[in-house]
Formats: sequence, structure tokens, C-alpha cells
Amino acid sequence: MVTELVTFKMDSVLLAEVDKTVKAAGFQNRTELIRASLREKVDEVKLKAAMRALSKFRGISHKNITDEQIERVREEVFDEIKKGFKQVPRA
Repeated sequence: MVTELVTFKMDSVLLAEVDKTVKAAGFQNRTELIRASLREKVDEVKLKAAMRALSKFRGISHKNITDEQIERVREEVFDEIKKGFKQVPRA
């Protein structure tokens, strides 16, 4: 995978917090922490979008369904969500 250099500015207070977090969490360097943080945020945004898409289906079924059926559908939905997350390139 090709990586690109991205440059941005951050205030000194936040940078100090980043450095503390790098050490406390065992990251090798700032870059690794920033990549992990960005991945988490991208995944969070995707999950929220998926949950919004699913929420429109809430309450539309008037049939009685079993807990087993609910669990099966839940597993299928989360399998699909996981497939979407795998499309995010990992460094």
C-alpha cells in the first residue's frame, strides 16, 4: 500500500497530550497513535451511518418473531457492517 505524507498543525497543549498518550498506551510514535485514532473515528462514523440506516426499519414488523430470529438477523447485519469496515485501508 502506498502511503502519503500528511502535514497538519496542532496546538502545544494537544501535542503534549498526544505525547503522553503515546507513552502510556505503548505506541511506537505519534504517527501510530494518530493512524489508530483516525481508523477508530472512521469506523465510528461508518457504524453510526449503518445504525441510522437500520433505525428506519425499527418497529415496521408487526409479526411475532422469536429471539432466535432476532439474533440471526443481528448477526447477519453485523457481518455486513464488518465487511464495510474491512474496506478501510490499514497501514
